[in-house]
Amino acid sequence: MGMQEARDIIMEISSKENTQLFSNTIPLVDRSSFKSESSASKEKESCCGGIKVFLGALSFVYFAKALSGSYLKSTITQVERRFDIPSSLVGVIDGSFEIGNLLIIILVSYFGAKLHRPRIIGAGCLIMSAGTFLIAMPQFFMGRYEYERFPSTINSTVSISPCLQDKSQTLLSALEKPQAKINAGCLQTVAIIGPIFGFLLGSLCAKLYVDIGFVDLDSITITHKDVQWVGAWWLGYLIAGVISILAGIPFWFLPKHLPKPEGRKDSSTSSEQSEFITEDNKDHQKSYQQQVKIAEMEDFLPSLKNLFGNPVYILYLCASIMQFNSLIGMVTYKPKYIEQQYGQTSSKTNFVIGLINIPAVAFGIFSGGLIMKKFRINVLGAAKLSLGSSFFGYLLLLSLFAMGCENSDVAGLTVSYYGAKQMTDNEQALYSECNSGCACSKNDWDPICGENGVTYISACLAGCQASNGSGEHTVFFNCSCVGTLESPSQSSSAVVGPCQKGNECPKMFLYFLVISVITSYTLSVGGTPGYILLLRCIKPHLKSFALGIYTLAIRVLAGIPAPVYFGMAIDTSCLKWGSKRCGGRGACKLYDSSALRYVYLGLTLVLGTVSIFFSVAVLWVLRKRSSPQDETLSANGERGTRGTKSRKANFVNSDHLIQTTYWPEKETRL
Repeated sequence: MGMQEARDIIMEISSKENTQLFSNTIPLVDRSSFKSESSASKEKESCCGGIKVFLGALSFVYFAKALSGSYLKSTITQVERRFDIPSSLVGVIDGSFEIGNLLIIILVSYFGAKLHRPRIIGAGCLIMSAGTFLIAMPQFFMGRYEYERFPSTINSTVSISPCLQDKSQTLLSALEKPQAKINAGCLQTVAIIGPIFGFLLGSLCAKLYVDIGFVDLDSITITHKDVQWVGAWWLGYLIAGVISILAGIPFWFLPKHLPKPEGRKDSSTSSEQSEFITEDNKDHQKSYQQQVKIAEMEDFLPSLKNLFGNPVYILYLCASIMQFNSLIGMVTYKPKYIEQQYGQTSSKTNFVIGLINIPAVAFGIFSGGLIMKKFRINVLGAAKLSLGSSFFGYLLLLSLFAMGCENSDVAGLTVSYYGAKQMTDNEQALYSECNSGCACSKNDWDPICGENGVTYISACLAGCQASNGSGEHTVFFNCSCVGTLESPSQSSSAVVGPCQKGNECPKMFLYFLVISVITSYTLSVGGTPGYILLLRCIKPHLKSFALGIYTLAIRVLAGIPAPVYFGMAIDTSCLKWGSKRCGGRGACKLYDSSALRYVYLGLTLVLGTVSIFFSVAVLWVLRKRSSPQDETLSANGERGTRGTKSRKANFVNSDHLIQTTYWPEKETRL
């Protein structure tokens, strides 16, 4: 939770108050009459330099935060396989990070405006780095990773019988484990770049063995393409932690307040007048602040009632909650879906997401803002654009149902030992006459591929009598079960690892990537218009409060539960569960491809469809408030008629909203 708590400190301080950092508590005394022209110039240069340093440091913090969050998503399957846990528990781990948000956000909101803001951001970076280090700690306190592998021999002249006819023989396990406008555009660009590097880092670490540095890599008998491979998931967290520390260092050396540029001071007010006003403010500042606090407390319930009495706000909030449930669940398990559905490695999956999907999201967000600006779209048009983006995005997602791969032929699970197609969770189906003479365990998971194209859960269950070679080059001979599909009287050979999916699967994966990229772009186009709609459907003095409620609702009702119930739904498609060495059910070893596709995509589409209905309701309410004479919703949430000139002026005045908005979790909308 530490990493997510730190994100709240950073985002709460930087997003809402970074402009106040330069202006809130600047003395009002105008001393320009006492300064020479050169000193004024130096002050201006100092101020500009300080702002640049602050923006550069803040951009680096955004990068560190985005990298850490996206790297977490990229390690989901690695963590699941390493600790032998089901997807539902992984979902709990992923969703629990939002709990840290809720624990710290109130404290940050209260103390952020009173204390040294740059140092609070620096402290947040330290906490974030501590959180990433903490996530990696289990690697150093637990034993080495143990994968199931038949102990073949390097000497090709000696063979070992995988079929344990002598029940006194035991299978050995290898105990091994290697492995202002321009400024705010700046920040959001870095926030998009961060996830790209996060997934690319995940791709790199997935190629390194989990116990790298702790074991002799020459003794490892599996590769990163093996189904039992676990990459160095912990290494990326250490790297992210170091980056977070480096990002926080500059903030410890920044002043509490930067000097205000000379040009921004009120030249119409004399220094004497300013000094008088300043002194007067000092005398009454404390009592005034107390009065403001009392007024704010008394105004809380009426403001809440006013906010929830706004049908546009409530309907848009419901639409966003459902859409973020859909998108967060989809993004969290997208690496797992690609791995299981298309037989891709973790390394390749993370590489594809980082290099293709996330840039599409970034381009979509940029396009949405550009469309809003170029065509001077009003609030009603923003609602239409947001709705159209969601509708066509989910329509494209619907086509992915036809772009799946069939189940691999796995003896005893998807096909019988005699060739008939079957789907069963009865583990007794793993035994047959062809392996009845072997002392095999149904809990083993060391798949081999027979030359008949069928995968067997272990060499023992395939009835193999001899082996030759070592590691990934091991070949099994005289496998009695392999021959039964073609000729019951003929036995055959098998090699290490599961059989590849059908010939059509690589082509389907390519189609999936193309549609996935287009879908990511289409859904992202509606992000900025939707956020503008949110800001302009409420009264000005309620905007901050409304955004706070919106963010809190998204985190509580989408960020926490979505990974959990998506994981539980995915677990229902499991065909073969692993067993923990200490007893109990472990991670899923084999999924039903068709069931996984319908559960994963179906749940995403159902939630997205509900979101679209709420968006239609938003558009209906806005149309009801608007007259045919281009009557639009004003910033106060009231009805009013505007001409073309006033509408353009209003858009120009609110143009900064398009470039400075922060859309929660937008960097992970894939």
